[in-house]
Amino acid sequence: MVTCSSRHPQFFYTTAPLPCPYLPDRLERKVVTDLAGVDAEALHERLSRSGFRRSHTIAYAPVCNGCNACVPIRIPVSRFQPGRTQRRIMKLNSDIKGCEMPARATTDQYVLFRKYQAARHADGDMAGMSFSDYRSMVEDTPIDTFVVEFRTPDDHLTGVSLVDRLGDGFSAVYSFYDPAAATRSPGSFAIMWLIERARMQQLPYVYLGYWIARSNKMSYKSNFRPAEILSRGMWRVLDTAEP
Repeated sequence: MVTCSSRHPQFFYTTAPLPCPYLPDRLERKVVTDLAGVDAEALHERLSRSGFRRSHTIAYAPVCNGCNACVPIRIPVSRFQPGRTQRRIMKLNSDIKGCEMPARATTDQYVLFRKYQAARHADGDMAGMSFSDYRSMVEDTPIDTFVVEFRTPDDHLTGVSLVDRLGDGFSAVYSFYDPAAATRSPGSFAIMWLIERARMQQLPYVYLGYWIARSNKMSYKSNFRPAEILSRGMWRVLDTAEP
């Protein structure tokens, strides 16, 4: 598939089928395109609003045969109100400080990343990533990207979020945390930190990637209500009756 502009054509490619990392006995395919050149920021903005995600210097979206389980989801910041469980999580993490940093990989982050992968995704593709691979994930970006480091009062790194800055909000690219802190729900805390930071900067949305109702790894995203999902090319409010 090719789209054309007055400057140059934008090429989109479809990947070969691979085992789905979220749903058993299914195959995934993606449509991908390069984010390159002077138009990278503008292209990323348009694609993000259309349900694409970024990895390194490419944007991608699922195009799986016979499956539409991956649903783009975002949080409308001005309407979000934390529920009882989320307020408890905020209280549990009241001692944790989030610091916005340039998109630069550090050894401290990589050690935590390896610990997280070993505990949560030992059989996944990312478990074997070297420091060079990790640095590429963080630093190979053609757009405005930053890292949030979450630290305890004694400066112990307990979580990291890689985030893209968009014209209408933040896009959470990838997050990981210390497995020993799992009882604090650090993943949910990181999302609420981003929501609050977006609120302070008067940005309307926090994009959370894909919500997959049938995947334990991805279903938690619908806990942040109200949420909006991309359905048939339009963003709409996720109904309270939906999972």
